[in-house]
Amino acid sequence: MNALKSILIILLFTISGCGRINRKGNEEKPDAGNEIVRAERFAIEKKKGWTEVKIINPWQGARNVSQIYYLVKRGSALPEGLDSASVIFVPLQKIICMSTTHLAMISALGEENSIAGVSGTNFIYSPGIKRNVDKGLVADIGYEANLNKELILNISPDLIMIYGIGSESAGYVGKLKELGIKVIINADYLETDPLSRAEWIKLFGSLYCKENLADSIYNKEVDRYTKLRSFIEQNNLSRPKVLLGLPFKDTWYISPGNSYISKLIADAGGEYLWADTESSLSMPYGIENVYLRGMKADFWLNISNISSRKEISSVDQRLNGLPCFKNDNLYNNNKRISEGGGNDYWESGGLYPYLILKDLATILHPELFSDHELTYYRKIN
Repeated sequence: MNALKSILIILLFTISGCGRINRKGNEEKPDAGNEIVRAERFAIEKKKGWTEVKIINPWQGARNVSQIYYLVKRGSALPEGLDSASVIFVPLQKIICMSTTHLAMISALGEENSIAGVSGTNFIYSPGIKRNVDKGLVADIGYEANLNKELILNISPDLIMIYGIGSESAGYVGKLKELGIKVIINADYLETDPLSRAEWIKLFGSLYCKENLADSIYNKEVDRYTKLRSFIEQNNLSRPKVLLGLPFKDTWYISPGNSYISKLIADAGGEYLWADTESSLSMPYGIENVYLRGMKADFWLNISNISSRKEISSVDQRLNGLPCFKNDNLYNNNKRISEGGGNDYWESGGLYPYLILKDLATILHPELFSDHELTYYRKIN
């Protein structure tokens, strides 16, 4: 993956989570079985002899789009009336992932040895999966239009899991299906709520016939997250203002107030500068407009690929004038980076929003968490 594509993908995931406006607020529902209680982009329904999985509006800006798959127990006869092209036999024995963000959920279920191919193995953070790459057990199958189709056929996976970034994905998806390969779209990155994104482990639970384990992992995360959120609500008085991101080619793509990261900041006891906005897409602003509002920011977070203050200055010297820059309140979510540039914030952070919340709360309210060592974030010097 070249440098430009890396930046574009980071932008995509930074601004994602705004495809649907979530009006549920902090309302909590009890988790029961494999029922989907928070996620808005997928549904699972048990049938007699199979499980129906529906992926809903699987790319940013999609409307009234559903992808339906039928999970049938391996060795069972194909139930009558099902479209065989949409049938996936489970438990999976071999999977190819087009995004490293799916790897953590597979590993959490103890199934990382089923991962036979990844798009961009250099960007894997997980030490266990990287060891499998080094052993030749995980192949790099290339990217979208440049997929190594011969290698994919040799691997002969039960499933390729992709992420949809628009209807343009249909081209390479169609080619994969022509090869007789089962493909499922994962839209976890479009969820607007951190716990909704984590709930996608239930999809993997169904694919590996480990529903109970998936439920257990998810419910533990819900418990930890909601308790921490309640503690923050009860104990913090101030709400520091937060600026996010960095300009890209003279445009600053702003996450709207109904986005995943905005929700995390609010739950961590902060106030996102664009919390009052709603959009189904990222919002492009000129640098000058963001700079003026950024003068109110107490903290600057999620600063693209930046590793130093000097790199920020090289983007635009005016950014040095922001009070949060002058006060050294700069933190980036790139503490855990592999040699190839893989960022664990994107790999495991989706499954463990509690750890992200704890990091953000520690940054914004250090008086409450003086003993916490940051997991995904680090101070930029």
